[in-house]
Amino acid sequence: MIIIPARLSSSRLPNKVLAEINNKPMIIWCAEVAKKVDDVCIATDSQKVIDICKQYGFNAVMTSDKHQSGSDRIKEAADILKLKDDEIVINMQGDEPFLEPEILTAVKEKLFEIKNRDFVMVSCYKEIDELHASDPNLVKVIMDKNEDAIYFSRSKIPYNRDNVPHQYFGHIGIYGFDKKSLDEFITMKGTIEHIEKLEQLRVIENGKKIAMLKVKTKSFGIDTKDDLEKARTYAKSSS
Repeated sequence: MIIIPARLSSSRLPNKVLAEINNKPMIIWCAEVAKKVDDVCIATDSQKVIDICKQYGFNAVMTSDKHQSGSDRIKEAADILKLKDDEIVINMQGDEPFLEPEILTAVKEKLFEIKNRDFVMVSCYKEIDELHASDPNLVKVIMDKNEDAIYFSRSKIPYNRDNVPHQYFGHIGIYGFDKKSLDEFITMKGTIEHIEKLEQLRVIENGKKIAMLKVKTKSFGIDTKDDLEKARTYAKSSS
């Protein structure tokens, strides 16, 4: 099951999940990508979003408007849907309409590959250049030899003291769990995540592992009016 959190309010781009790209709401673009890979449900706090999803034939559920993160929202949606402990749950962002379905497929396959771990969680990363590595809005990640995450940061990591050639990696905000691990993730407590404002850090702080997948993608998140115009231009050129 792929669950897409779709909170209507957004400080930088109000109602962005309903912003139209080529006469189609952004959330529908995302749902159409997801349905190529698995069953889809949109988790929202807005009846308007539910109504639009139904118009396009997608299942949507009403969740609390008090949630602090998308993970909290998909947890509630998974409970509403009565998913079993061993069912996979992929959290796809509702503001990445051009995400390649092959990435979601790879996450799904990796979840099955690590299903015997005591905690099952998968995310993705891509190569980035040094200029992008300096951007605090682009989260960086470093991995161990097994491609499990060691740390995520808004800072450039690792710190390149001697300025030697180094490949940096950017985190892509897709998360896959089994339902049992999603439930555990929501209850975990940590302090580092509140400093970096990165909820995935609670997993590492609690001694659990996040399996990372290296991917190539042209997708980008839409957070501002400029991003939206870029998306509209991209959609026209790709159609």
